[in-house]
Amino acid sequence: MKKPNIPLHEPAWLREFKAFIMRGNVVDLAVGIVIGAAFTGIVNSLVQDLINPLIGLLIGGVDFSNVFFVLSGERGPSLEATRQSGAAVLAVGVFINAIIKFLIVALAIFWLLHLLKRLHLRHENKAPSGPSAEEKLLMDIRDELKALRQGDTAPLPVRAAPAGEGDDG
Repeated sequence: MKKPNIPLHEPAWLREFKAFIMRGNVVDLAVGIVIGAAFTGIVNSLVQDLINPLIGLLIGGVDFSNVFFVLSGERGPSLEATRQSGAAVLAVGVFINAIIKFLIVALAIFWLLHLLKRLHLRHENKAPSGPSAEEKLLMDIRDELKALRQGDTAPLPVRAAPAGEGDDG
């Protein structure tokens, strides 16, 4: 026995939402966020695993991410231990890490935009100079129509069609 088809009507808001989600900018934004999250992990590792040890070596073997000042309470062996003991601290090293991470991300974005700008300029420079063959033909047609409107009775020159056009067989 065949079931009858029941028409289901999609609410207007759902259609609008689907159209919104499938717009190019929203999808591009979502891709950007995912890539940004992955890039954040790379930048964190770069700062904590490569840059901080080098800076620490330059300033006398200090663990740079563990530079902090105790405002009140007892100083522990590390920033985490001092915070867990309830002490108020100024985590200078953590703040400097955040600044370094920001500068790396800003530099990466700068170079990406710089590269895109150069590619865009190259693309613009490759634009053909002068009108295309199609545009020339349209200009000839326009000029012939102007001449006809002005009452010009001189015979119009006949242009040969390019190879492959106008052939019937």
